[in-house]
Formats: sequence, structure tokens, C-alpha cells
Amino acid sequence: MRITILGSGTSHGIPAVGCLCDVCASPDPRDHRTRVGITVDWRGKTFLVDTPPELRLQVIRSHIRRVDAVLYTHAHADHVFGLDDVRRYNEMQGADMPIFAREAVLEDLRRIYRYVFITTQEGGGKPKLALTPLEGDRLEWEGMTIEAIPVFHGELEILAYRFDRFAYVTDVSRIPETSLERLRGLDTLILDALRWEPHPTHYTIEQALEIVAELRPRRTYFTHIAHTVRHADAERRLPPGVRLAYDGLVLDVPETG
Repeated sequence: MRITILGSGTSHGIPAVGCLCDVCASPDPRDHRTRVGITVDWRGKTFLVDTPPELRLQVIRSHIRRVDAVLYTHAHADHVFGLDDVRRYNEMQGADMPIFAREAVLEDLRRIYRYVFITTQEGGGKPKLALTPLEGDRLEWEGMTIEAIPVFHGELEILAYRFDRFAYVTDVSRIPETSLERLRGLDTLILDALRWEPHPTHYTIEQALEIVAELRPRRTYFTHIAHTVRHADAERRLPPGVRLAYDGLVLDVPETG
């Protein structure tokens, strides 16, 4: 299994608009963070998790030539505003794009992208989407099982995803005990860790470290990082086995057995 970090930044992106702080002005490319998203290459398929606003630039940079399905964690702007860019994959692959999410998220997509689902002018390019609601705690698709794990982003219940021994848990401030149990036995965890200071809807770095100590994956990468966190400085404060994700990072994860 291969994971590509398309984006590792908070909802503002880094550099943030109008900001000249040390991180926004940093020459370290790891401090230049677009909005969060990943691809998962697994058993011959490429899954895209969320469609951040910079999706076109991200997939060009990381040479993502195919996407077989899109999974959504939730419908906030920094996770859905790149959806229009999947139409290029429609053209190249000659097929509608399977989209999997909770029904409430699909309803938001129908509202945000209304032009996709109504008759518009001939010749106007728009993505072709096959929306499928996620029901229950698993997605069975093309012979694969992907776990959909509820977590909380403030008071909003959203989804984390587990692919075999890898899990992606972004935009989280609380993980219920039943969901924690489903995140044990991981090789690789990507986990939300916004900043050192408290935030009402995201884990701090210290809170994320507590989750790592509880779950004990072989390795963890923190994501959805704010512009108060300089990559090099933060990594010096992290324990072994925990690092910051950065845009373009590629991770190989062994499968079970």
C-alpha cells in the first residue's frame, strides 16, 4: 500500500493570506502546506480521500494519473472545494467517478455543486459523479474492505478511514472509545494535530501524542498543521516514531500477512 500526502495544512493553507510570520515566510518547503488530502494506492486501485481546493496542483505535483474512487471525511470547504477537478479523471478514464460519503455529506455536495446535477449549457465541462451513501461501519468495494470510523470534529461527527494497517484521522478533537478500539494494531497512522495551543475542534500536538501513546502504531505522521508550527522545530520536540507530514510525502505501508 502506498500513501501520498497531497496536502498537510490547516484550512487557511500556508503561507496564509496576508501573513508574514516566520512559518509563512519559511524557506523550508515542508512549511509550505496546502489543504489536507491523501491518495491511497491499494490492490490496484487509487483512492482519493477528500478533494481540497488545491487538488489540481497537488495531483500534478505528485503525478497522480488515476483515481478510482473518492472518499469524504466531511463537507467543510477545505475538504470539498476541489471536487470539480475530478472531471479530468472522468475524461481520461471514460467513466463516472464513484463518490462515497455519509448521506449528509452527499447532500452538501449536491447543494455546493448544484450545476453538476442539473441540465446546463451543452459543452460546459462538469464532473460526472456516482454518489453512493456510506451506511454502517464498512465500505465493501471491488473486493476490498475499508472501515469508516466515526470521530468528532468539535460537535460534528465525521469519518476516519482505515485501510488494513493504515488509518487516516483528520479534523478530530475527540475519538469515542468504540472508535479507538477500531484503530488499534496499526502500522501507520496519520492524525490531526493542529498546533501546540488549544483549539475547540482539533487536537493539539500534545493531545495527539496522548492518542499515539494509547494506540501505539509503529509510526505516526501529524497533519492539518497550522502556521504556528515550524516543521523543523516541532520535529525536534516529538518522540521516536512520530513525525510531521508534509506535502508530497510518500509512505509505503505493509499489508497484513
